[in-house]
Amino acid sequence: MSETVLKIEGMTCMHCKMAVERALKNVPGVISAQVDLAKKEAVVAGSAERAAMVKAVDEAGIKWWVEF
Repeated sequence: MSETVLKIEGMTCMHCKMAVERALKNVPGVISAQVDLAKKEAVVAGSAERAAMVKAVDEAGIKWWVEF
């Protein structure tokens, strides 16, 4: 199991935080996802591919920007 940190710009509220966490947790291979609104990042544990996580955040329906 590995840990991936995604920098996510554009989150402004707890709704954003929860939506990003929910999207990431639905990615196959993700064991846990914790979003820190203040740091503008998500820490994801598991074996999911980074591209799949970025795609899930992008498809969550709200415009966030994920930095590589």
